[in-house]
Amino acid sequence: MSGVTKIELPRIEDRRGNLSFIESFRHIPFDIKRVYWIYDVPGGQYRGGHAYRTQEEFIIALSGSFDLQVRDANGDMTGYFLNRSYYGIYVPAMTWRQLTDFSTNSLALVLSSAPFDEADYIYDFDEYKKLLVP
Repeated sequence: MSGVTKIELPRIEDRRGNLSFIESFRHIPFDIKRVYWIYDVPGGQYRGGHAYRTQEEFIIALSGSFDLQVRDANGDMTGYFLNRSYYGIYVPAMTWRQLTDFSTNSLALVLSSAPFDEADYIYDFDEYKKLLVP
């Protein structure tokens, strides 16, 4: 998938507990403008199912696990299983994404390049395809 990248974060291992961190432009290719998290997702439900016109994201499983599915304009899908807090997936703008199969007590952390803007969302896959394939 074009531009979608798995990024391993620094890990400082210590017998008292490990530590990881993220810095804008050092570990991820954008300035963090918004942080949100997804939790208590009922079994069988999904989150996402859209693309952003300009917003970039970095998605991490802080706790538990879930699947991230990204699709291109042809409908070809690539899946990522997230279950560790020391790596995440960079999702560039104009990438269709959906999060599924949340484990019990999972926590998805999402770092975003932009504040919330409803106009940036593309919810219709056919509209998304038209924007990518003139």
